Amino acid sequence: MITATIGRRVAKLALAVPFVLALVAGSAGADQPPIKVGVVFSFSGAGLYSKMVDLGIAAFQKMHGDTVAGRKIEIIRRDDAYSADGARRQAQELVVQDKVDFLVCCAFTPAALAVMPISTQTKTPLMIINAATSGIMAAHPYTSRWGFTEAQTTPPLARWALKNGVKTAYVLVADYGPGIDAGKSFEETFTAGGGKIVGSVRVPFTSPDYSSYVLRIKDAHPDAVFVMLSMNGISFLKAFVDTGLAKDTKLLSVADFVTENNLPASGDAAIGVLSSYDYSAFHDSKLNRDFVKAFHEADTSGQLLPDMMAAATYDTMSAIYKVVALQNGTLDPDKTMEIIKGMKLDSPRGPIAIDPVTRDIIQNVYLRKVVKRNGQLINVEFQTDSMVKDPTEH
Repeated sequence: MITATIGRRVAKLALAVPFVLALVAGSAGADQPPIKVGVVFSFSGAGLYSKMVDLGIAAFQKMHGDTVAGRKIEIIRRDDAYSADGARRQAQELVVQDKVDFLVCCAFTPAALAVMPISTQTKTPLMIINAATSGIMAAHPYTSRWGFTEAQTTPPLARWALKNGVKTAYVLVADYGPGIDAGKSFEETFTAGGGKIVGSVRVPFTSPDYSSYVLRIKDAHPDAVFVMLSMNGISFLKAFVDTGLAKDTKLLSVADFVTENNLPASGDAAIGVLSSYDYSAFHDSKLNRDFVKAFHEADTSGQLLPDMMAAATYDTMSAIYKVVALQNGTLDPDKTMEIIKGMKLDSPRGPIAIDPVTRDIIQNVYLRKVVKRNGQLINVEFQTDSMVKDPTEH
């Protein structure tokens, strides 16, 4: 009788509280199978990003436990070896053999494109934590995105440039989905506001040497250059400074190469770089400070800071726990998606929501500047564009 009474109280608590913590364990749900979350990611090929996924999950569970609505949450990791075919194969095995309740992916857009049909065919809710190309989810009703899109984070930077004396700009982006989206969004926003694009080029994703591109930019004499080169941005920055272009030209960027974990490799050359993004480890909120603390406790190296990938993983876990709690531990994929569409959460990055029509994330976009504070390079947020949607999907 005592056990049954506790179980009923736990079930009521699960409906009232988004996160039901480990105190639920050992009660009515003790003999139920775990909720299985299959994580498909490039654990052997995405470098720091893969660590951020693991540490994001670990930090979340340090803060919220590993049990919700009487059900243990079991994380099953699968490495796609940085391959779309690998992602498809691993997702298929997770659904068919492991019978996961949720899929979480992916390090890059081709992997997401490979996994989404499996989610659709099997009605397995899929949560995308990266894969920043716009418009990829329309045909896949069991998919939602918890990271960002380049088309969402770039326009605020273009609008800021227009208001702050930038009349001409050069655009240099990596020739793949997110790079193309970022360049297009910047160009369209900048020219719509009266700015002029004096040059635009797409470069191979693996370009090792940017000196010739920087000389081409220098010849065009722009007020600013906008770049989206992912981790290769560090190589571009070196050429940007070495050629003297940095003296008279503003560098505007998406935030990949100026995240706090990458800034030491950039050195003081990164000081003054302006970027727009959805998260910084130095975002000023209590939840983020708590998240950073839990992240540090989970990071045995003691050297890393959470980045966008870690924050998106935290939020994905937050959404999963809320879905399980609101269904009292008994999941139905259609009910899950109804809950996700329009869901609002507090996040380490600020308030977030899922668009009920597109299932894409709505979130703040922050304009930041790299500064050196107490000997450490960090991003300081100086402007917030509140609850931004991907403009290409509306």
